[in-house]
Amino acid sequence: MKLFIKNIGRLYTPLKALPFGKIKEILNCSILIEDGRISGIYENGSSLPQAGEVIDAGGRTVLPGFVDAHTHPVFWATREQEFIMRIQGKSYEEIAEAGGGIRNSVRKFREAGKQAIKEVTAKRIAKFPEFGVTTIEAKSGYGLSTEDEIKSLEIINELNDEQPLDMVPTFLGAHEVPDEYQNNRRGYIDLLKYEMIPLVSERKLARYCDVFCEKGVFTVDESREILRTALDHGLKLRVHADELSPFGGAELAAELKAATADHLVQASQEGIEQMAEAGVVPVLLPGTTFYLRKDVYAPARKMIDAGCQIALSTDFNPGSSVTQNLQLIWTIGALKMGLLPNEMLWAATLIPAVSLDLDDSIGSIEAGKQADLVILDIPNLDYLAYHYGINHTFMTIKSGQVIYKA
Repeated sequence: MKLFIKNIGRLYTPLKALPFGKIKEILNCSILIEDGRISGIYENGSSLPQAGEVIDAGGRTVLPGFVDAHTHPVFWATREQEFIMRIQGKSYEEIAEAGGGIRNSVRKFREAGKQAIKEVTAKRIAKFPEFGVTTIEAKSGYGLSTEDEIKSLEIINELNDEQPLDMVPTFLGAHEVPDEYQNNRRGYIDLLKYEMIPLVSERKLARYCDVFCEKGVFTVDESREILRTALDHGLKLRVHADELSPFGGAELAAELKAATADHLVQASQEGIEQMAEAGVVPVLLPGTTFYLRKDVYAPARKMIDAGCQIALSTDFNPGSSVTQNLQLIWTIGALKMGLLPNEMLWAATLIPAVSLDLDDSIGSIEAGKQADLVILDIPNLDYLAYHYGINHTFMTIKSGQVIYKA
């Protein structure tokens, strides 16, 4: 099947051949898509091929489909009561100590049936393409028992086959220590190592394993132990690191050559330099910092200057970042971390694709790549973060199929 997108006002894309932050811009062009892949890009004046279906972009801007490399979409109950507590001045840590936070989501998740959770998750993830997102990394982590973590990953895998958004599953059984193991941390770590991780690997339910390496959650030594077990079972690594304190998570991610270290608000300069040397992708989540009412944001410029190639994500979850609008994250990233539009384009497309080992097929607009595209009703790339708080998406295309139209 052929699809022809004509009358593109501006096309912007990162390319592997360019340094981070440098992008290719093409004015007045068209794209031919054949069998779900980009067949050719035709600049103004080129002879145009015949195609079965034609989309008129109407002079709008076209970017690669956005890739959101850190999300927690599989949960049951929402936590708006905690949001009110935050407005009243309670911190993330205080809310958790009062019975809220991750363990609150775990209690509610365990009470719900798989089908009910799957149905609400399907409705949730359908929102991502509305904002131009075509691929997400999707974590478990609200079950924290073998049965419920498997249930979460099964939902991700089943929905992968039932709707167009691509989801890369990550096992996050080490998201927190559940209530019943609060006085037996060793017992829960052993459950992760000797039961959960082997079963997840055996059933091929996840590609990655993640650990919340943070003060009050899992120590660096505990995180290393869990992640090495995951490596032994063929899982690649991601790490929640240095969000609330300079805890050594960035250094651990570098030591183990994890695909990503995520959050990194309090990452040390040594950790940043080690990540750059090890090729770890920092996944930055400024929406979370904003939503938690924190004043200090991840040092994105230090990371770029050190040679890191950063990714930008929503961290969509029920407690600390309840948004799927990656366009809004661009504005927060610009204003709070000093990121430029060209850098954010890389950080929302090609670099998160690299972090998911998908950059050979998605993340840029090139002949031969999968036709994952977003058509935005904006005059140029700079306008996307500038006009904030609304959805600029005109159309989202996944593998050559329209999956959202305004």
